[in-house]
Amino acid sequence: GTGSEVGRASVITDEQARVKRTILHIRMMPRIAILDATLTLDLPRHLTAATGADALTHCMEAWCSPVWHPMAEAVSIKGMQMINMFLPRVVADGQDLEARQQMLVASSLGAAAFQRGLGGVHAIAQSLGALYDLHHGLLNAIVLPYVLEANRAALLTQMDDLAVYLRLPEPGFDGVMNWLLSLREQIGIPHTLAEIGIDDREAQKVGMMAFADGCSHTNPVRHSAHVYAQIFSRAVKGF
Repeated sequence: GTGSEVGRASVITDEQARVKRTILHIRMMPRIAILDATLTLDLPRHLTAATGADALTHCMEAWCSPVWHPMAEAVSIKGMQMINMFLPRVVADGQDLEARQQMLVASSLGAAAFQRGLGGVHAIAQSLGALYDLHHGLLNAIVLPYVLEANRAALLTQMDDLAVYLRLPEPGFDGVMNWLLSLREQIGIPHTLAEIGIDDREAQKVGMMAFADGCSHTNPVRHSAHVYAQIFSRAVKGF
């Protein structure tokens, strides 16, 4: 997955049980990773956007995690600054080698940062990936603003700071949300899950799966399965 070259985790899909399972072991951590942007020049535009948005989600959820880890906090901020600068560039021009290289680094930073933990976005997206076999990064990108909105009350201070670190034109939570929605539109990410063929008929099941997912434990708010089902339904229909 995105940034796996600096991680100790693997995710596999159990097709019979229709769930994603995570394997963690320090021996899966590589001794060296070569980030060669020339190998990514032929990556299609939609995958460039989805994997870049996946890296952004890693950084954002790491930033929002309640776990105390100052180094991961700093790394997540740097990753988001780089993504803000280079993701629109590389989606607009896939042959922009500098932007490709910077996004490879930002991707690695995101995976290093989420040693602090992920959150509700991944809890829902991993559940959807197992049920619908859709691209993980795309699912993360669509679900992200809906989970942030559900976590709003717990994130006001973090978002005040993040708006400053990213030098956004608007302050606070709303400034970050408006930036995120604008960035998604700029790189061609759909606004709702309905746009990629997902309805909310399995909302209760998705809610239960998301609640049981390990990533939910480091969400800034401990949502119930019912709330996760509601978040999923909002992501299907839109704000």
